[in-house]
Amino acid sequence: MTQVKDDLEVSLGDDHVAEVRICRPPNNFFDAALIRSLADTYDRLAAGTCRAIVLCSQGKHFCAGADFHGESDADALPEDGAEALYREALRLFRSEIPVVAAVQGAAVGGGLGLACSADFRVASPEARFSANFARLGFHQGFGLSVSLPGIVGQQAALEMLYTGSRLNGEQARSIGLCDRLVPPADLDGAARLLAAEIAASAPLAVRSIRRTMRSELADRVEIALDREDSEQIRLRQTSDFSEGTAASLQRRAPQFTAH
Repeated sequence: MTQVKDDLEVSLGDDHVAEVRICRPPNNFFDAALIRSLADTYDRLAAGTCRAIVLCSQGKHFCAGADFHGESDADALPEDGAEALYREALRLFRSEIPVVAAVQGAAVGGGLGLACSADFRVASPEARFSANFARLGFHQGFGLSVSLPGIVGQQAALEMLYTGSRLNGEQARSIGLCDRLVPPADLDGAARLLAAEIAASAPLAVRSIRRTMRSELADRVEIALDREDSEQIRLRQTSDFSEGTAASLQRRAPQFTAH
């Protein structure tokens, strides 16, 4: 059965795998309301027969993060901070169900954070992963301060965060950011296959293992989110942030002045 609500399409198969698809094409920008709906969906699925989730998106990109350019109606990161958004994001990390993200196109900024909230990432060579916050004059968010180093290691995470570099699927695979790399046409099928492999294991054991392996991660993310939010509030008042977002919108190199 498929349900469509709050920009999410949800279906649960006989294999106990649920597909949760974000429907805000083409960029799938998020706001607190969307992340809340996503966390609510995870909770509802965890209370039923679901054993694994495939998180995917409709349109060109997996998720381009928060909307800095006014291309959606979402006030994703208000001036007084993203506390409400990050409160809902933390719920994704505390979910009881393993999640496989199917990443097509770009997972950028907060979209990368969303991808890193999943247990696994399946992508194609054409996918793009970028923690572009510093190129916007901004601080990373969505728990990436903790989740990204845990996936790719401290040094690779620092390089991504300091430079805002863009990695394709093959580069992401080489540092462990992408777990399986498949042709674009096979993306959804490969993500579902991995989720089905998880769902074929004993569900109580999988949940127990996940709690053991990820409970500390969620606790560390909770602490990091407070720091990320406060730094984003501070940096949003700077000239560098105004320049970074303007340069991004105008598709030019930013000229930062450390003010």
